[in-house]
Amino acid sequence: MKFALFLGCQIPAHLGQYESSARAVLEKLDVGIVDIGAFNCCGYPVKNVDHEAFVLSSARNLALAARENLDIMSLCKCCYGSLKKADHLLKENASLRDEVNKILHRDGLEYDRDIQVKHLLSVLYHDVGIEAIQEKIEKSYKGLQIATHYGCHALRPSKIVQFDDPVAPSIFDQLVEATGAKSVEWATKVECCGSPLLGINDELSMDLTQKKLADARKSGADYLCTACPYCQMQFDRVQNRICATRGIKHQLPAILYTQLLGLGMGIQGDALGLELNRISLEGIEHFFIASDENAAA
Repeated sequence: MKFALFLGCQIPAHLGQYESSARAVLEKLDVGIVDIGAFNCCGYPVKNVDHEAFVLSSARNLALAARENLDIMSLCKCCYGSLKKADHLLKENASLRDEVNKILHRDGLEYDRDIQVKHLLSVLYHDVGIEAIQEKIEKSYKGLQIATHYGCHALRPSKIVQFDDPVAPSIFDQLVEATGAKSVEWATKVECCGSPLLGINDELSMDLTQKKLADARKSGADYLCTACPYCQMQFDRVQNRICATRGIKHQLPAILYTQLLGLGMGIQGDALGLELNRISLEGIEHFFIASDENAAA
């Protein structure tokens, strides 16, 4: 099992702990990853500005993976959605495909319709499997309540991304519960985190984030879990800003799924980058089952 790892732009620039924790977890699960240095932006930032540039940008990444005969695994849900959308458009539109391939041919590349795009969570759920993940758990959580945030680009448009049921998704919940934690039900689970509005309408962006955080706390969640750099930064860095500017005292820490899973797998040191999260994750290890309880189980 081997994939071309697509990091996108945000993770290397702002969220190195997502990359390092993902690499550590995938190594433990024997999932091979290949780094393609020539990967470029997925095209998401220009999606609504220059449609052809967006498609070409994604198509080039697909062509680079095809040259290595590898499917793509994305850590970012915006990148995942962009790559899936471009792939869909190129499959459906022969003239667009021909136009894009003319440009790609200049670099000795060609779009390949057989290359698949998967998100990290899809790989863990479908390719690795819940049972295989549970076999790698060294320390199970007990009593830890997690609110899973799916993110918009993994669920919509559902016919294109084909990640999970867009109305009642369950993949992320099952992956969280593989660690022993409980995934709580909460009303705004599949609503936007507010990140796309940041820098355009900051107040509305923070309103959406604050609403979700309040709902997750109301559900009894101890932590909010993400698997997308944009969502993680919104619930971590922007939540700090909300608390500072709006006088909110009770924070709800956000943890990346790879950090949550990595802790359960016994991964230590700098690999998980827990100290890089702006809102402290101190105390999460108190939820682990005691060693004598684990032995009895």
